[in-house]
Amino acid sequence: MIAILHFLTLVITTMFAAAAAVLVNWLLLRGTFRLMRPAVARRTASRSFSGPGTAASTKVRLHLVSGTVQAARAFAGPR
Repeated sequence: MIAILHFLTLVITTMFAAAAAVLVNWLLLRGTFRLMRPAVARRTASRSFSGPGTAASTKVRLHLVSGTVQAARAFAGPR
């Protein structure tokens, strides 16, 4: 009876450790994908009006995320 109890404890502990390992692996994988996302450009819309009664045209300017230019220069090869 004691041997069965020890075996059952070993099985339950192993299943708990496997579930914890899967959870940690999943969290690390999500964190890795979040860090690997490319730096996106922020879109700022500035509206310019041609005059009263005319349709407004929207100009979209793209600004680099801070640090993108420095990172690109750091990894760029010599020209």
